[in-house]
Amino acid sequence: MVDNLKRYGVFNSDKVAEVMENIDRALFVPNGNSAYADTPMPIGYNATISAPHMHATCLQLLEDYLKPGMHALDVGSGAPFSFDFLVFVIQERTETQWLQGRAIGVDHIPELVETSIKNVEKSAAASLLKVLNTDGRQGWPEFAPYDAIHVGAAAPEIPQPLIEQLKPGGRMVIPVGSIFQDLKVVDKNQDGSISVRTETSVRYVPLTSKDAQLRGN
Repeated sequence: MVDNLKRYGVFNSDKVAEVMENIDRALFVPNGNSAYADTPMPIGYNATISAPHMHATCLQLLEDYLKPGMHALDVGSGAPFSFDFLVFVIQERTETQWLQGRAIGVDHIPELVETSIKNVEKSAAASLLKVLNTDGRQGWPEFAPYDAIHVGAAAPEIPQPLIEQLKPGGRMVIPVGSIFQDLKVVDKNQDGSISVRTETSVRYVPLTSKDAQLRGN
């Protein structure tokens, strides 16, 4: 999978390529699906796990904000492929200790959270992950502010709680739109002001309420 992404010129970061080589996507894809195809995969409850090239894109946009000791939030961790990435990127092995940041994942479908936790337990980063059942549009203020926020579903507009929980000097990557969507890069400046730019056009499932998601809206 990673070799194919390299051939297509997806990577501009050796670190992100290395991280992706060390995470087995098959842990997070339902049985019977092709885990290593560069395509989104349904995981039930009208949710998907994003295509690997999108994980690579988002990680590269966030790489400088995922250093040892930093805090990261992953919204939509029902299939925590990107969440597992966050943990590996924000940790660093020294001779005597792990220098750990904090990585929090949130999802509002209890069954997906339960599955997520079970899948995370299979990974090498199990002791470093925390997945919570809550509305991702509200973030998780208890561990804010976050150096990096990754959102895995498209919001009609950037949720204000996520902006508030982003640390000055931090970055959020979030798809925004309904029929037409753009991947937005949101930087919070040191004075608290916000800069937003568009990275690329994308297609994600909507970031919505639990009931609307279950209805497929």
